Amino acid sequence: MNKQPIIFCDFDGTITKSDNILSIMKHFAPPEWEALKDGVISQNISVKEGVSKMFSLLPSTLKEDIIQYVKEIGVLRSGFAEFITYTKEQNIPLYIVSGGIDFFVYPILDSYIDRDHIYCNASDFSGETINIIWPHSCDKDCSNDCGCCKPSILRKFDSEHYEKIVIGDSITDLQAAKIADRVYARDFLIQKCEELQIPYTPFERFTEIIQDLKGVGIK
Repeated sequence: MNKQPIIFCDFDGTITKSDNILSIMKHFAPPEWEALKDGVISQNISVKEGVSKMFSLLPSTLKEDIIQYVKEIGVLRSGFAEFITYTKEQNIPLYIVSGGIDFFVYPILDSYIDRDHIYCNASDFSGETINIIWPHSCDKDCSNDCGCCKPSILRKFDSEHYEKIVIGDSITDLQAAKIADRVYARDFLIQKCEELQIPYTPFERFTEIIQDLKGVGIK
């Protein structure tokens, strides 16, 4: 029996053209955020630690300003609306797996996908600075302190029944790419896939992914 295709798609820098967390930090954060970002990319500190510390640099009073800013700069990558239509027509489950934060992920995606198909981090604005909450932490098979642990989410779906397709662009997608059946990559994820010899298909527009999936019989 053929496996059911299932898609796990990153948000920042994949669905949106820019990485929203980096954009937020560049616009709102003091210079200390740069060292934290470099630590995450070099894998010297975990994603969870780095993102927590970066957002702790921002006052909670900035919430509405940040939401408005992300709405302005959060341009969707070409072909995303068509990709949503394609997955619905073909009855392919689509989950957004994002290291982003609920207060800016949801407003951008609400018109495209139900929230119960979005895995992302949560937020608390009750203190002086923004506190990030981690509802999708690593399972027993992951020790990377991912924050929103993408491989742990993939493992919730039985590999005997699902062909797992990962779409992403950054270091936060690497661990999921390692256990995926098919990978669509751009930007930094391409570099890591090549370093680790993980098979991947490059893309810039979601229409390219649609055409490739059709080409391998997922149509």
